[in-house]
Amino acid sequence: MSYAILSTTSTTSTTSSASSDFTFTGLGWTAELAADFAPLAEAGLTPARIARVDRGQCDVVLADEETGELRTVRVDTRPIGDPDPIRCPCTGDWVAVDLAAEPMPTAAALLPRGTAIVRKTAGSRSDGQVLAANVDTVLVAVSLAADPDLGRIERFLALAWESGAEPIVVLTKADLVNDAEFVRADVEGIAPGVTVLVVSAETGEGIDVLRACAPGSSALIGQSGAGKSTLTNALAGTSVMEVQQTRASDEKGRHTTTTRELIPLPGGGVVIDTPGLRGVGLYGGEGLSQAFSDIEALAEGCRFHDCGHRTEPGCAVTAALEDGTLPERRMESYRKLQRENEWIASRTDARLAADRLKKWKAITRSVRARP
Repeated sequence: MSYAILSTTSTTSTTSSASSDFTFTGLGWTAELAADFAPLAEAGLTPARIARVDRGQCDVVLADEETGELRTVRVDTRPIGDPDPIRCPCTGDWVAVDLAAEPMPTAAALLPRGTAIVRKTAGSRSDGQVLAANVDTVLVAVSLAADPDLGRIERFLALAWESGAEPIVVLTKADLVNDAEFVRADVEGIAPGVTVLVVSAETGEGIDVLRACAPGSSALIGQSGAGKSTLTNALAGTSVMEVQQTRASDEKGRHTTTTRELIPLPGGGVVIDTPGLRGVGLYGGEGLSQAFSDIEALAEGCRFHDCGHRTEPGCAVTAALEDGTLPERRMESYRKLQRENEWIASRTDARLAADRLKKWKAITRSVRARP
């Protein structure tokens, strides 16, 4: 199938005619989205998918009504801005665009999300940050050029499961090592129910398998230097993302990708490349249970339903730790992430309570000020 790269720099640049056979469905448009959009279509609005977000504006991809070709349009997103960062427009979101608005096209509504990758913002705040929306698969990129951190992979998997999408661990840079299959076995041991692939963007190894495993909308997450942008270029079949070399001393990379960007792929589907993540704070939810489903399954055999898995009699988890079935490292990782989830839940509840109190104080002052 022919393919054209969508420009994200001009305001209303149109792709070449070669993209006319790249259907809107290839961007992830579904019957469910069409049903949600029906009332907005009657209002004269146009569906589009966000490819890149800037402050107060974003680039969206839409289908030209006359030619059927895809084009990228810069739109104003201020009308759908929200004080809650989780509710703000994000790469991968579907929006309703008013193309006739002046002085520039305007995003008039945000369609409901099917999935969303949400992490806790950096620092002590308990706010969440959406990394990508409406993806079917979360590709956790892990470089084989350095010893993989299993605890960090577990953290990424919990984040991915919580999104509602299907996680896949992608072990990159296989051309640089000789023990890729041994590493894959180690990662599979801490990723129950997750596909683990070994790939090399340099040699093409595993790229076709990765395409087959992630045919719809995917998002790449991982540390800087994991090879996300190189992998994006390999999936796209051309150089669409800038790539920098990792440091030879520790195989860590610089933040080549500075913003989240949606890239259409040849043959249909899209991939969202994201900046490298130094910190991966969880934002609560059921993702932890899915990432550690082996421990959750063991816990079902405990004598007490509220077992803390420490000194309680008849604890199946403790028994697995004692006989070596469950590694101590994995249990400690599970407990650590549990504590983080409990902390974020308490902080979020406190913040919501404070927001409600602030709101009612404002209402009270308003009432008292009336004559």
